[in-house]
Formats: sequence, C-alpha cells, structure tokens
Amino acid sequence: MNTHQTLTERRTIHRYTDRRVPEDVLERGLHAAHHAPCHRLTFPWRFILVGSETRERLADLGVELKRRRTPLSPEAAGSARAKLMQPDRLVVACQVACPDPFRAKEDYAACSCAIQNLMLSLAADGVGSKWSSGALTRDPGTYRICGVDPGEHEIIGFVWAGYARETPEVERPPLESVVTELP
Repeated sequence: MNTHQTLTERRTIHRYTDRRVPEDVLERGLHAAHHAPCHRLTFPWRFILVGSETRERLADLGVELKRRRTPLSPEAAGSARAKLMQPDRLVVACQVACPDPFRAKEDYAACSCAIQNLMLSLAADGVGSKWSSGALTRDPGTYRICGVDPGEHEIIGFVWAGYARETPEVERPPLESVVTELP
C-alpha cells in the first residue's frame, strides 16, 4: 500500500479476528513510532507491550470499573472481558512527565505523532488498530498493573492492534469545510 493510500484508508477498528499479529509487524510499527517528529528531540514516548498475564489483570480491572458504573450480569461481564481481550496485541502508550506546561503540550503532540506512525505502519501491513483513552487507561490500578510510575510517566492511551473483522466506513465533511485560504 502506498503512503497516501495508507493515510486515507486507515480506520479505527473495533472488531477483530483471532489472527495473531506477527512480531516483526509490531516491531516495524514501533520502529516507525520512534521516528515521529519531536520538537527539541525530547523523545517523550514510551511503549509497553502487554503480555497475556498482564492483559488478564487489565481485563479484570476493566470489568470491575464497568461494575462500579452499572450492574453487570454474568453474561455482560463476560462480554466486557472478551472485548478487553481482543485483539491479541495491546500497546500501552505513555508520555514522559514534564513540569513545564508548554513543553508537556509539545511532548503530547509528539507522542500523538508517534501513535499515528505506529497505526499507519500497522495499516500498511494490513493490521487494524484503535487508540483508546477510556477510563481503564486513566485508572490508578492500570498504572500499578503496568508498572508505570505516575510521577514519571502518563498513560496517554492503549493501542489495540489486530486483523479487522470489519472496517467501518467514515463519512468526512468536505475538505473546503475545514480549510481556510487567506490572501
């Protein structure tokens, strides 16, 4: 797939097959992420590859968080857990903490570029992905489970990676509605 096609055809995927993403595809994606633009060369991104044991613990926490918001039947809890276990690859994206608010904003932009590079690289290899920043990513339990010190790093999202069961269509507004040209 050429670069322009990858940029315009990548979609956020919500439903995945059971097919495992090969190590080299994930490594290539992380390599692309590490080459994102980065003001002042701070390289503020950190990535944690979540294995099956950690994934189980995160799924348990995710179900517990849902239970705190709403009662769950055993079937609903099982469904929520299954959703957290799919697809097979999960990357926790973190940002190095910075006390300077302006630099922290620049660093977040660099981390966002890194995540986009990861997702585009995966898409170029036919792998779907989703960047999630839901309640589970912000819960103190997730920090403990993933061994992230919140004084040193902020979890800015999960990147789920797997082969798409279905690819959604996205209707975008016309380009003219988002671009202004000045004389």
